[in-house]
Amino acid sequence: MLAYTVYSEAGGVGKTTLAANLAKAEVRADRRVLVVDLDTQEASLSHLLDVADDRNNDQADSLLRHMIDRPRGEFSDLVRTSEGIDVVPAHNILEYASKHLRRREEEAADFGESWNPNKQLLRVLREAGVHETYDTLIVDPPASADIKLHNAIHATRHVVIPFEPSGKGYESVQGLDQLVGGLEDQLDIEVGVLSVVPNRYKGMNDQDRFLDELAADGWELPIKFRERSSLLEGCWAEQCTAFRYIDVHRERERDHELDTLEKYDELAAHIREMRAVEA
Repeated sequence: MLAYTVYSEAGGVGKTTLAANLAKAEVRADRRVLVVDLDTQEASLSHLLDVADDRNNDQADSLLRHMIDRPRGEFSDLVRTSEGIDVVPAHNILEYASKHLRRREEEAADFGESWNPNKQLLRVLREAGVHETYDTLIVDPPASADIKLHNAIHATRHVVIPFEPSGKGYESVQGLDQLVGGLEDQLDIEVGVLSVVPNRYKGMNDQDRFLDELAADGWELPIKFRERSSLLEGCWAEQCTAFRYIDVHRERERDHELDTLEKYDELAAHIREMRAVEA
């Protein structure tokens, strides 16, 4: 099973739209896809794909409940489907993930048990047979480097990094290099960077210079996405992927937007071809 986390320290809707559209590209390639939303922001992947109905429901089951061994149902009951993508939606209780996971760790220690709070998403997914049910797993964590990110990395062992090719974006990618190294040391695992994905690319000389420096540093830069504000804003307004937005909500086809869809498919194919690291 291919598994990766779409992560950027800058966060924002660019991270989430990339995760959603890569998931849809995987579905278009006839792959069974599960997306796990760990982002507690209202403008999360769950909202984009219109599966966030239970986000504020205190009585609803949630992924965090399964991670702390307090489920209210089967894992499969958490899953919602949108555009052929299976999604485990975010719930507001994820905001308190660190508190609940650390408390569960302390309870285990009181009974002489070993319980790693960073491995609980991996445990839940394994026990649910996700690796047998799906071809692709994509995790969308928050921008902050907290326990939710640690769980995402443990479960996937790979990252895809969206960023804006500017001075700030370049610094963010360089910082992420340090972060990935730190995660490898802290979590004692190998983390592979499958791709760095420039978005809002405008062909400016400064942007090309940043991209050349990244390529020289050994980063994978297979696809560049140009500025597509109208398309992406439309996706958020209609709560759908770019593929559905163009197919259903655009009155006429626009060549530059069709080119963007092709690039999502190309990027997804490139990621699939990259060497996997077993989780």
